[in-house]
Amino acid sequence: MRTGVILYVVGEEGPYDDLDMEEAVRKLDIKADRVETVFGRSPHFDVMDAWWSLTAKGMKEIICKIAEMVNDSELRLTGRELRLCG
Repeated sequence: MRTGVILYVVGEEGPYDDLDMEEAVRKLDIKADRVETVFGRSPHFDVMDAWWSLTAKGMKEIICKIAEMVNDSELRLTGRELRLCG
């Protein structure tokens, strides 16, 4: 079964221009076929959009993991997650 993960980043909205998202996600060592990243206060791409994107790419199990920004340069998982289905 193909697994997708939505990484939902919470916390203060800030300029993430300096953040290398691919490297930050790689450091989290998430075991999934695909990962989509959503920022909590982004009006343009939300959890539902990410869920639809992963579903369209053939993911059968989709989990939403909560992460937070640390030192404006890396992400840390909070340990909370949601299993999404539809």
